[in-house]
Amino acid sequence: MNIGQAAQQSGLSAKMIRYYEATGLLRPAGRTVSGYRQYAEQDLHVLAFIKRSRDLGFSLEEVGKLLALWQDRERASADVKALAQGHVDELNRKIAELTALRDTLDELVQHCQGDHRPDCPILRDLATGSRCCTNT
Repeated sequence: MNIGQAAQQSGLSAKMIRYYEATGLLRPAGRTVSGYRQYAEQDLHVLAFIKRSRDLGFSLEEVGKLLALWQDRERASADVKALAQGHVDELNRKIAELTALRDTLDELVQHCQGDHRPDCPILRDLATGSRCCTNT
């Protein structure tokens, strides 16, 4: 199948397929005599694997490692689990960071009167970096 068909079946854009090929996540496609890329059924499986991995938030580097593990029939599942657990740990760190940001901004919003007066703790905090509120 050509790149357009592969894109349609995989749910990825042709640009992303070319990118994954250029980065080495996807093996270089075969070419027709006229130079058009040709993809096989196995390429679609790899593209689906890449897409699902990216949908779960794995980095390109992590996807490469996961692909290598997936293709290695001798690998230990402990290696896969360790990689996935590292990703879970990173997601939890980001969630904690975003939660703290949300809580800080929510606190600033709660202390802003939101009326016609120019005094605004949100802008004051942004300008000075000092917290307006003493609860945290």
